Amino acid sequence: MPTGYIHFTDEQKEQARRTDLAELLRSQGETVKRSGKEFEWRDGSAKVTIRGNLWFHQYDREGGDAIDFVRRFFGKTYPEAMEYLLGGCGGMLIVSPPIRKEPPKPFELPPRNDTMRRVYAYLINHRGLTRMWSMPLRIGA
Repeated sequence: MPTGYIHFTDEQKEQARRTDLAELLRSQGETVKRSGKEFEWRDGSAKVTIRGNLWFHQYDREGGDAIDFVRRFFGKTYPEAMEYLLGGCGGMLIVSPPIRKEPPKPFELPPRNDTMRRVYAYLINHRGLTRMWSMPLRIGA
């Protein structure tokens, strides 16, 4: 099954981020109250401070831009939030091909060696073990 995503240009992303949140809320019929240089919007009993395209939730101590606002308070995914903020003029749908998974190769032991010199050298030089025998070990000896 092919997977798809909606591609948005950098200009579209910036345009969506710059959306004035107070005007957006007013257009949805929400009450926004002026408080100095900022606006206040009530999310139930919680207060959200809005300044242009930025918001801050006073009780949860988190905030963001217009895209984050729509995702959190309107319950939309990133592509849905972008489409919502851009007014449905959105991006271009790009469909990627399905991902093929290669079957794993079966486990095979390397060919057998007569001596363990390479293993012994690895243990001494790389793992820092001390030399225990004066002669190298032999398999089957």
